[in-house]
Amino acid sequence: MRKINTCTIEHSKITVDGNLIFETESNTFQEFAKEAYKNLALSYPKFHKMDSLSKLAFLSAEMLLKEEDHSRTALVFANRSSSLDTDFKYQESINSQENYFPSPAVFVYTLPNICVGEISIKHKMQTENAFFVLDEFDEKFLNDYAEQILQSGKADKVLCGWVELFQENYKAFVYLLTL
Repeated sequence: MRKINTCTIEHSKITVDGNLIFETESNTFQEFAKEAYKNLALSYPKFHKMDSLSKLAFLSAEMLLKEEDHSRTALVFANRSSSLDTDFKYQESINSQENYFPSPAVFVYTLPNICVGEISIKHKMQTENAFFVLDEFDEKFLNDYAEQILQSGKADKVLCGWVELFQENYKAFVYLLTL
């Protein structure tokens, strides 16, 4: 297998293949994500409704996938915190309501695999996708899983990555693999 491209997002910076693509002085992830979306001229209205983990995964994927045909690209992502950041927000929406009316808009994002779903929908992907919760980034594990998908013929490429976000700590490292 070979890596085609890589993207890293952390500390209010986006780099692709080691080249700085975008940087801002944002204080929060939400500010950073909004500025990056606007500055990079992305066009996907559902972005503004996504939770932070989905925005992080989406931004990193967009840097590598662009507007090309990715119907035969699979997704294999992982992180440590699952959807804990959104889970806390959902719990807050329950606690803040007098009559227990939690927010369905937040509930949608209480599973970590929703972020790969958002990417799949945007790029009309019709292949495998998986989201693993691991103690730490394990590139060998992700690559072995991706290699099985590629060798099975179910996909031509695999977008692999680590997308960790909890409160204001975030890092995405994604890369595109092919045989």
